[in-house]
Amino acid sequence: MATEFPRVPLGGWIENGLDWLTTEFSSVTRGIANFTVSGIDGLNDALMWLPEWALLAIIAGLCWTMSGIRLAIGSVAGLALIWNMGLWIPMIETLTLVVIATLMAVVIALPVGIAAALSERLYKLIMPVLDFMQTMPAFVYLIPAIPFFGIGAMSAIFATVIFSMPPAIRFTTLGIRQVPVELIEAADAYGATRSQKLFKVQLPMSLPTLMAGINQTIMLALSMVVIAAMIGADGLGSEVWRAIQRLRPGDGFEAGIAVVILAMLLDRMTQSIGKSRKS
Repeated sequence: MATEFPRVPLGGWIENGLDWLTTEFSSVTRGIANFTVSGIDGLNDALMWLPEWALLAIIAGLCWTMSGIRLAIGSVAGLALIWNMGLWIPMIETLTLVVIATLMAVVIALPVGIAAALSERLYKLIMPVLDFMQTMPAFVYLIPAIPFFGIGAMSAIFATVIFSMPPAIRFTTLGIRQVPVELIEAADAYGATRSQKLFKVQLPMSLPTLMAGINQTIMLALSMVVIAAMIGADGLGSEVWRAIQRLRPGDGFEAGIAVVILAMLLDRMTQSIGKSRKS
């Protein structure tokens, strides 16, 4: 007769841990949620206050300044198509979610990545954690988000930040570690302190790699918009989810094309920043 080993109650431990965290830190999560939702509403209101043509012109001007006339023309054509399809407001809601999630991810990722680059012990500790975060299915991040923040935009932001943060940490660490040793030695020879080496040598030299990490973070955040719509987040993802529920493939493809246009626009803009610094 085969010996039966006792089952490890991992799921029960996780549930008990989440229950304890939501009970003990409910006031903290409520404060974070209120602050973040007010930021989302404020940015949404500011972007929606502008007429469509004015925001389109501003984005086209930014693209022209950052990358050139080709990206400016492409941004006008793409955004005009989104406007024509009646998806302008969902596009703004998605842009707001991606911008805030990316900012929060970068604010967390940069210090962690810098610390991992400067500490071999922390580097060896954090790499398996990043592997775990990147291989975990995106839907799983919705499980702790809902008990902490409930249904809505804040849970979507939380899940998006956790899902999209690992590339920014990895690329930050990689960029600093790839700075030539000769430059570090030259800074040491001139008597630079550790902070001076970091802010005047390592970070400026690694900026193209850092921007590549931010680029990947933005792309992963955009890939979460449909999943985030399942827990109440507005935007293009909710348009796709609504089309799936109503079996309207045309509407779903239109919203998907709008997501692609927004992704290409943000991708080219962040790439142009990295290239300009590299050159």
